[in-house]
Amino acid sequence: MENAFYMLATRSNFNKALNHFFKVNEIVDELEAKKNLADVINAQLDAKEMMKDQVLPIVGAVIRDKYGYSCDSCNVHVTITDFSKISGETVKWTAVDILLVYYNPGGEIVLINPKNASSWDRARELTKDQLVVIYASHRKAEKNKQIEKEAIKAIEEMLAGKDVFINKDFIDQTVAPKIEAPKPAAPATPAQAAVDAAKKKMTPKYSVQVSNELFHNGNVEAWKKIVESFKVSFPELDVLIFYENEIINDINTLFKWGKVKHGDPIFFQVAGENIRGVSKLQKYLYEGASPRYEQFLKLDPGKVLNLF
Repeated sequence: MENAFYMLATRSNFNKALNHFFKVNEIVDELEAKKNLADVINAQLDAKEMMKDQVLPIVGAVIRDKYGYSCDSCNVHVTITDFSKISGETVKWTAVDILLVYYNPGGEIVLINPKNASSWDRARELTKDQLVVIYASHRKAEKNKQIEKEAIKAIEEMLAGKDVFINKDFIDQTVAPKIEAPKPAAPATPAQAAVDAAKKKMTPKYSVQVSNELFHNGNVEAWKKIVESFKVSFPELDVLIFYENEIINDINTLFKWGKVKHGDPIFFQVAGENIRGVSKLQKYLYEGASPRYEQFLKLDPGKVLNLF
């Protein structure tokens, strides 16, 4: 019989759980003061006062269960890099609190307060076909679930590039919108400058042209070995692969006879705080997409290539 409390049988696990409960109570106090969960948690993450694996449990326990936010999920229709229109519109919605949970191509969770322009910087871009979960809560004493659902629908339409009409019920006339102060021309300290730069660091998309007659199963396996070697050498970096402007979450999907042919370009980006090894990665991926792919498949199964 499964026992949910077995994990608490060790001191380390018990203390970890206890610290998490304290953190949840602290965050509840912040939300009672009408703060947005994305702003609160992102500040905690930046200060290293919270671990990333605490984020989703807090969203579930606080936003969904305690406060009963309405929610809906959708896939991003087109890749979005300019969020000024969405933040400029939603900042007016003083009667509704909104939280976006974005699942980026690297498998990370990004919390976004759509009213906060700097919050969007953490996502860099919303990539086509990636998942977004939208939460909304009516802030009036008598909550109106219909208003929450309409706010979520409006967000989904804006993410799809559509214009929306302002619903007067989204606005509390007694509350002034919290407009962000202009950002300073330069960060206050070099340390803060490094943090801000890291949040936005992502390479351009580099092209790798297929020189094999087809990008077949051998090429796929070679690419998997190359990316695996890169990730082992640089675990803090993510490799994002694109084909025909679509994110490729599973390299195996590139193996379709007749789909990826000789001369076709496949693109990749590297994202992270201290980006390096990109030129080598491009060189090896090019080799892996060529008739010379077999050089990456000679290692015994279970071993990782030492390429970087």
